[in-house]
Amino acid sequence: MDNMVDEEKVNQVVEKGKGGTARRTASAPSAPAPAPTPDRPGYELPLLLFAGFRTLIDRLHAELARQGHPDARPAHGFAMQAIGVAGASASEVGRRLGVTKQAAGKTIDRLVALGYAERADDPADARRKLVRLTPHGLDALARAAVIFEELRAEWTQVLGPDRVRALESDLSAVVPAGGAFRLDAAGWLGGA
Repeated sequence: MDNMVDEEKVNQVVEKGKGGTARRTASAPSAPAPAPTPDRPGYELPLLLFAGFRTLIDRLHAELARQGHPDARPAHGFAMQAIGVAGASASEVGRRLGVTKQAAGKTIDRLVALGYAERADDPADARRKLVRLTPHGLDALARAAVIFEELRAEWTQVLGPDRVRALESDLSAVVPAGGAFRLDAAGWLGGA
């Protein structure tokens, strides 16, 4: 096998010879045994994971639009999760998302303009402003939770419940402890 990087086959492994087919040996049974499924190239794993994620998120947002949230975008969902039901300061939102306070402020401004969030005085600290989700923002999150359950049920119909549970369990096993649901992924959403 050779690693081949060119305009047609970027970062793909190419087998030389007769297409990589299994050869029968003298001790092989007369009926051909099924060929084992070859491992996929390593670069396909993140692409497949991302494609699965993207499929879920795109379907979520199409359904959210149908249900009255046509302006909701994936970044808005992450930001609303970072704000949470108790509210948060712009600095806290930025920290949770791994972006600067200024970048968080721009996203918050957009959420406020769309009616998903509002700014309010912090009752515990008069010097601080809190960002809180509005009923419209809470509705979007509640609808998203229901839609995600429906999408999971669709995957269960296609793959079977045991395989979906195994997939979830396997992914949980390879995600660092405490990292599965962290939003503070510095650098992932535009921050340092």
